[in-house]
Amino acid sequence: MSEAARSLLQRWGASFRKGTDFDSWGQLVEAIDEYQILARHLQKEAQSQHNNSEFTEDQKKTIAKIATCLELRSAALQSNQSQDEFKLEDLKKLEPSTLLPRLPSEPGMTLLTINIEKIGLKDAGQCIDPYITVSVKDLNGIDLTPVQDTPVALRKEDTYVHFNVDIEIQKHVEKLTKGAAIFFEFKHYKPKKRFTSTKCFAFMEMDEIKAGAIVIELYKKPTDFKRKKLQLLTKKPLYLHLHQTLHKE
Repeated sequence: MSEAARSLLQRWGASFRKGTDFDSWGQLVEAIDEYQILARHLQKEAQSQHNNSEFTEDQKKTIAKIATCLELRSAALQSNQSQDEFKLEDLKKLEPSTLLPRLPSEPGMTLLTINIEKIGLKDAGQCIDPYITVSVKDLNGIDLTPVQDTPVALRKEDTYVHFNVDIEIQKHVEKLTKGAAIFFEFKHYKPKKRFTSTKCFAFMEMDEIKAGAIVIELYKKPTDFKRKKLQLLTKKPLYLHLHQTLHKE
């Protein structure tokens, strides 16, 4: 998949989530606008000539179907009598993933897959629509790879929020700059304030890239990408649980 296609998928995923967030919060005018704008972009891509498209014909058929579903939900929101005809829950099942595929392998180079298993939080059960934003930053907090959002967590039980999702780091390990770190920002929706907030964050430095399981500490927000003023979230033994897989040709 080309960089242009990756960028498109990220933008579409962010727009889709923005629209469904507005929808779930009851901000119907904003939801309708976001759905219609995204539907137009998707239809334009689906109808583009093969040589001018970043996607295969089969992929364009799927893109067109998602656009149609966005239009159906938008129409339902504009008519109180038909809101049950295409529900928000139905639309969310079609959410385009903002997770990116693994890069092509290169001789002598290592690719990293990180499975985000779960995160421990004392109030795990109270988190609404939690997800994790993953980014790779240099020492100055500058992005070295595209930022990726996980889907909303699979489940919450006891003091854990479970994800079990694979993140493909979008740069060969050997090409990451000295002092780089991989950040994980845990985010959730706050209904009283009606916005998505970062609850805490964790990070993994380059010397921690090793095959197998790893647990890393959680820090208080705001996210400190420069790693200058870090404060642990809690003294309790609560961590982000990851599993790393290294791929080397």
